[in-house]
Order: sequence, then C-alpha cells, then structure tokens
Amino acid sequence: MNDRALLTGQRPMVFAGAPLDRGEVLRRDEDRLAALIGGDEGWWLILRDGEPLLQPDGAVFWFRRSELDGLGLGPERIFLGHYKGTPCFAAQLAKDSPLPDGVEMLDARRAAMGLSPDEAAIYGQARSLLAWHGRHGFCAGCGTATQIRSGGARRVCPACHSEHYPRVDPVVIMLAVNGEECLLGRQAAWPPAMWSALAGFVEPAETLEEACARELKEEAGVTADMHAIRYVMGQPWPFPGSLMIGLVAPVSDAAITVDTHELETARWFHRDEVRAMLDGTHPDAAMPPSIAIARRLAELWVDGAI
Repeated sequence: MNDRALLTGQRPMVFAGAPLDRGEVLRRDEDRLAALIGGDEGWWLILRDGEPLLQPDGAVFWFRRSELDGLGLGPERIFLGHYKGTPCFAAQLAKDSPLPDGVEMLDARRAAMGLSPDEAAIYGQARSLLAWHGRHGFCAGCGTATQIRSGGARRVCPACHSEHYPRVDPVVIMLAVNGEECLLGRQAAWPPAMWSALAGFVEPAETLEEACARELKEEAGVTADMHAIRYVMGQPWPFPGSLMIGLVAPVSDAAITVDTHELETARWFHRDEVRAMLDGTHPDAAMPPSIAIARRLAELWVDGAI
C-alpha cells in the first residue's frame, strides 16, 4: 500500500473511484459507437434535471435499451464506458416527460450518499457530461449547432470544424491550520450551525498553492505559508463539473478579517472542538455530511494524518 492510499484509508470520496473503462480506442470508431448506442446490449442510466432515477431501495434504476422507447428522452445519448465488461450509457428525460413507473427521484446530494461507491462515481460522470452537453449545443466560435462525437466525449462544429471538449473547473478547498487549531467559515445561506473549510475556484495563471493562499487572504484575511501548503486528495464534484482539490495550509499570520461578501463569519476551532463536531456532540457547531471533502479533511486532521 502506498503512502497516499494509507493516508486516505483507501476509502474514496463520493463521486471518486471511477470504475469504468472509458474506451478511448472505441471512441475513435464512430460507426461502432453508433451501433453500440443503438443496440440492445448494456444498461442505461437515466436522469431527470440532473437527478438520478432510483429503485425504491435507493440504488440506481438501470434501464435496458428496450425500456427506453416510451420514456421521452432528450437528444443527448452518451456512452459512459464499460463496467466489468458491460457497456453503460446515459441520457436525460425531456423536460415534460413523466417519471417512469417503479422509479423514484431524490436530490442528487442525498441520493449519492446512499449509492454504492461505483454507482456514485458513474452517476457523477453522467451528470457532469449531460450538464455540459446541455449548455454547449452551439459552437463558441461561429454559433452553429454542434454535433456529439466520440460517444459524448466531445462536440464538433460542422461549419468551422472546431472541436469542443467537456470542461472541468478546478476548485481548491483548504483546511488552514495553526498549531492545534483549524480555520472554518460559514455562509449565511447554510443550515444553522454548519461550518466548513474555505474554498474557491482556481483562476487563470495560478498554481494551486497561489489560489489557496489568495482565497484564504481574500475571504478570511489570514496568510498562508506558501511553501508549506500540501495536497491531500481530490474529489470530482458534478455540480455541474468541478474538481475539488483538497489541501492543508499552515498559516504564518492567523489574524482573521472576514470578507462578509464571501462569508458570514470565520473562526479558529481547536482540534477537540472539531472532533466533537464530527462526532455530533458539539453544542452549537457541525461539519458538512460525509459527501463533502471538507469533512474528510477535518477527519484526517483530527486523527493527525495530515
């Protein structure tokens, strides 16, 4: 077992641990892909407004190709890859289509916490890809309607021949630490008593360390020790298509000045307080649920693993 696997306990974050063979070679053969997508082999994951269709027990409701005809699907049909040798696909119900019989729908964040790690990762991939296709139907260069290619891994413009690829937005999420304390903040829109690690999008021409230090300075006024910032782990976040990059960031100046445009408040929590928050025994503060990488960072820090 390598050090990174040891650090994270080999327990993947929700939406991570992608189990699919995404079929790079197969995606180069448009005829084979078209035949596969239009054929009877494999299973289909169907979403509605990005939310998964589930079985009553909370597992994904996988459809056979023969069950799709009466569903009223949108135009995008994408190939996700092979799972244990079986092809998997995804599509989305059209806006006005009713739910099929025998399925349930749940908010994606709540649903994902009940899915198996494999199904959560497959769903996260499907949600991100379908959301991207839904927003990029026209060429950014000339405005012509684009066409799906490579089973959904890209779109091409028939007019100017531009190629467009799904984007992933990097987000740094950092646990700033100062000895036996870590910095947590909260936003006014969050549930009462909820606190979390600070986070922000990486901007053009920034390293991860620079983005981390900038966000901590902008939001809370603290100064990170640039040379001590360390990568911990990542998490795909399909809302709609981010990559959360978990960092631990020792600080050289712990004085807090909150930007109230970004945060309602922020403060330093002692390790024992964070342990109580994770255990659910803190009288007036709580951490995000298990789906969030912020919680995993806090768990690792409390245990002395980072």
